[in-house]
Amino acid sequence: MENIAGKIDHTLLKAEAGESDIRRICAEARQYGFASVCVNSCYTKLVADELKGTGIETCVVVGFPLGAMATAAKAYEAACAKADGAGEIDMVINVGALKEGRDDYVEEDIRAVVEAAAPAIVKVIIETCLLTDEEKVKACLLAEKAGAAFVKTSTGFSKAGATAEDVALMKKTVGDRLKVKAAGGIHTPQQAQELLAAGADRIGASNGIALLG
Repeated sequence: MENIAGKIDHTLLKAEAGESDIRRICAEARQYGFASVCVNSCYTKLVADELKGTGIETCVVVGFPLGAMATAAKAYEAACAKADGAGEIDMVINVGALKEGRDDYVEEDIRAVVEAAAPAIVKVIIETCLLTDEEKVKACLLAEKAGAAFVKTSTGFSKAGATAEDVALMKKTVGDRLKVKAAGGIHTPQQAQELLAAGADRIGASNGIALLG
């Protein structure tokens, strides 16, 4: 089994999470050497302070979990997160716009966050469970055109999460130009290894410790 701690975004996005919960997952990230701690934007500064000097990234979700807010609101949230210490931004696309074929809107929505977040990297959540394969490919290509660093399968808050098939399709689409993050419904070391084998570069999970085997 590959040692995957350095590929895991240790995640806590539940509405009921409080500061003590956030401090706990930061301590776990320090202990196990996870890639990042991923939280809602109100906890950006807390996480950045907790992880300062560790090399572990502060990852913040933007436009989460629906992606259906105004582009300016997403960009402002990203800018605030960057100012508070985020090094990585996971944003949700406007799924409805994508499904309607409003590709220019989707691309500009992503680009606005990429520009607001710079130099923090942006991972684009495409919510694969709501898309056809053709739409998944299109979403990945739009994310690439808009300057994103990653495409990501899922929020973990919709109908389903990551699958090896979706990861493989996304990796085939973006090649080595972008990285792929798998997230949502990943509960076992075996699942994590299958997703990495399919082409995932990063795993997002709320139970990162359990994935270590």
